[in-house]
Amino acid sequence: MPQSLGRGFNLFFVGKSISNVGDRVTVFVVPTLMIFVLHASAFQVGIVAMAQYLGIPLLGPVAGVLVDRWDKRLTLLVCDLVRVLAVAVIPLAYWLDFLSTPLLFCSVAVVSGATIFFNVGYLVAVPAVVEKEHLVRAYSRLEGSGSVAEVAGPSIAAALYSALGAASLLVDAASYLVSAACFRWMQPWGERTVAQGSVWQRLTLGFRLNWQDPVLRRVVLAAVTLNSGGPIFVTVLPVLAYRGLGVSVGVFGAAMSAGAVGALLGALVAPKISERLGIGRTLAWALLLHCLVGLGVLAAPAVPAGPVIAATMGCYGFFMSCINVCSAPARQSRMSAQHQGVMHAAFRTATWGVIPLAALVGGLAVSLLTGPLGVLDAARWTMAGGTLLAACSFLPALGIQSRMDADLPKAVDTVTELAEATS
Repeated sequence: MPQSLGRGFNLFFVGKSISNVGDRVTVFVVPTLMIFVLHASAFQVGIVAMAQYLGIPLLGPVAGVLVDRWDKRLTLLVCDLVRVLAVAVIPLAYWLDFLSTPLLFCSVAVVSGATIFFNVGYLVAVPAVVEKEHLVRAYSRLEGSGSVAEVAGPSIAAALYSALGAASLLVDAASYLVSAACFRWMQPWGERTVAQGSVWQRLTLGFRLNWQDPVLRRVVLAAVTLNSGGPIFVTVLPVLAYRGLGVSVGVFGAAMSAGAVGALLGALVAPKISERLGIGRTLAWALLLHCLVGLGVLAAPAVPAGPVIAATMGCYGFFMSCINVCSAPARQSRMSAQHQGVMHAAFRTATWGVIPLAALVGGLAVSLLTGPLGVLDAARWTMAGGTLLAACSFLPALGIQSRMDADLPKAVDTVTELAEATS
């Protein structure tokens, strides 16, 4: 029987798992509201999708520095409470008849900003409450939790939206309250770890650590390429389903849930695959296959849309889970504990900072191509283009495993030298 990862991790796991389901409700309901209630264009859907990641380039550079200087458990708790309010305002606006695209943009942007700080603290939280030798197992459990949310979330969201409409977003708000309570019940951990050095010195250190280490540099380049194309696919998918293929809310939710079973399977088998192939090699091949399976959407409408979306997203999720399970341990193995915050914040800023632009490009491309091609072909070819662009992430990832095998002592020396330069 696998050894317990401890009470601290279990509380964190429960809170994160419940809020994951709530997240899927919001991700599903917001574009659905826009398309069916506000009758928004593909470009407007892309703008709100952009807001989901807008906080990354704006707040990401300083998030790691500030989280290092704050109590991390309290930071995660406050982020959850901010997200409660930002999500709850959407159904309130609907009931008072002032729901609009700008309001959705602002609400989603606030959630994005709070999530930036939460994610930096989250990545520091796991190694703070779990022993190093159990990190891959801990991330596998968390990825499995996220995959269960992917499986159950869309069907739950579709059922809630059919029954409650905009009020279904209150489920997400409630999930953040549960997450905050779990952090409150945890034993104190994660007090400020870095006091020396100015904010500017710590900020630049994070970017330098990511670039000067050969493994981190390749992971950064791979993630930037992936996130330049992948969000185009995800942003356009509801437009393809609802407007291009005429799929109902219920069928789309069921297809997404059935397809996300693959993500759960990926989380379960990724540790075994990485043990056999190595973390870096698994990461590289998962990046390539994750992208290429997205081309499966081109089979619709020749093949019924529901099964096509389910099968495509199942494979898509399987390899995404492999990526997520391998990426964090690969990066954390290169960094001492006191520099995890700035390293992760700089990584998120560099790699997720391209997502808002990619989401906007996806919506804009469909809007521009709909005239000459029609919405179906405009969505299909936009998604195919984004998928092929993202597939290029395989190239910088190819050399990660050999670098991990050869350069760990050098990586430790680099961290020490750079840290001394900032003190």
